[in-house]
Amino acid sequence: MKTVYILLVALSIVSCQNQSNADMKKAKQASIDSMKVAIEQQRVMDSMKTEMAKIKEEQRVESQKVVVVHQQAANGNTATTTTKKKGWSATAKGAVIGAGVGAATGAIVSKKKGEGAIIGGLAGAALGTGTGAVIDSKNKKE
Repeated sequence: MKTVYILLVALSIVSCQNQSNADMKKAKQASIDSMKVAIEQQRVMDSMKTEMAKIKEEQRVESQKVVVVHQQAANGNTATTTTKKKGWSATAKGAVIGAGVGAATGAIVSKKKGEGAIIGGLAGAALGTGTGAVIDSKNKKE
């Protein structure tokens, strides 16, 4: 009888060790997965910062005055006209940024990467457009 008890205790100890090894493997895999998600999110944020820098540079260049010189053929007089180009509206910027962030987030979160990116992009674009429209209306009031 003692042998049976000793055998049962030994089996339960071995099974607990196997269970803890499986739990450790799951915990390690969960840590690896969360680090991959964090790295992907950081990559998306970096790319968005790069895109925002490009948009700001484009706005800076577009906001500079463009001088057009017209010459009158008959008397040689010149007339100078100054025009100012408009940049992106806040609504357009919001839509583009929202679509990018939403698509990246949807792809990261969803098991079906393509569907998640499409749904996230559409939702992000909608929210970004709404936010940009609010900003545009506040700017018009000022």
